[in-house]
Amino acid sequence: MAPPLGKARGNDRTHDRHTPGTTRRSLLAGVTALGALGAAGCSRVATASSTDGGDLLDRLRAQGVVRLGIAGEIPFGYIDRDGHLTGEAPELAKAVFKRLGVDRVQPVPTEFGSLIPGLNSQQFDVVSAGMYINAERCEQVIFADPDYQMLDAFIVRKGNPKGLHDYKDIVAKKAKFATGTGYAEIQYAVETGYKESEILIVPDQVAGLNAVEAGRADVFAGTALTVREVVKRSGKAESTKPFAPVVKGKPHVDGGGFAFRSPETRLRDAFNVELRKMKESGELFRILRPFGFTKAEMTDMTAKELCRG
Repeated sequence: MAPPLGKARGNDRTHDRHTPGTTRRSLLAGVTALGALGAAGCSRVATASSTDGGDLLDRLRAQGVVRLGIAGEIPFGYIDRDGHLTGEAPELAKAVFKRLGVDRVQPVPTEFGSLIPGLNSQQFDVVSAGMYINAERCEQVIFADPDYQMLDAFIVRKGNPKGLHDYKDIVAKKAKFATGTGYAEIQYAVETGYKESEILIVPDQVAGLNAVEAGRADVFAGTALTVREVVKRSGKAESTKPFAPVVKGKPHVDGGGFAFRSPETRLRDAFNVELRKMKESGELFRILRPFGFTKAEMTDMTAKELCRG
């Protein structure tokens, strides 16, 4: 996510305290392939059952395939240069759904802000995009427990000449601040005292890196994971140490996970059972590690905790 907040925007992982549909956006790799697959994945799934707990799990087992809503965001869920579905969330989905008796996964690419609306309008079965779990989103969908936790970090010029390490530094030093469309970092900065009208909003962390390198921004805020990955290709910028933003006076740690339509508690609960086993065995970390996740980003937080805000 996969990170963000919000009322209608959308790992995230991204990394969204502004809008429950938005969060981190995609890196450039795989974007072209996303467009090609989008048309193939636009048909709708069957209407949800009114049965207590839902019957989606039974229907997925019968049809042998689950449709995953993804947002083309590296490393959370994307189509690689060879046209293959990958990312931390899709790879986890493949493992969990196989355990649940569903052998195939099918990607349905969409904009991050369209993930929750797309899920609730039956365009796919589950959101598999590393979506941050927050109170606003929990009013619209139900979440599995988070499969990762995430701190924030900044992209700054080499040597961090302005000494920017958290949102208070940005405000105190009147730094030119940038972040991504719909990112939770917008609200984190605003809560610290930065004027929202003065924030430079860019599409994603690649654009954020470009803005810092070009001097259009002093700092770009994103998830610690996406920030540290994107600066690897830069000779002019670096990432800061991860930190917890302050929300309502307390350090806040985000967590990202899978989203389901509200009636489908049986599927969500079955997913959680398998996820818990994979956390305990270490299999979850083995799946996430190739995408840049560290043990520090593994978590025992629950969706219930995060939904409380």
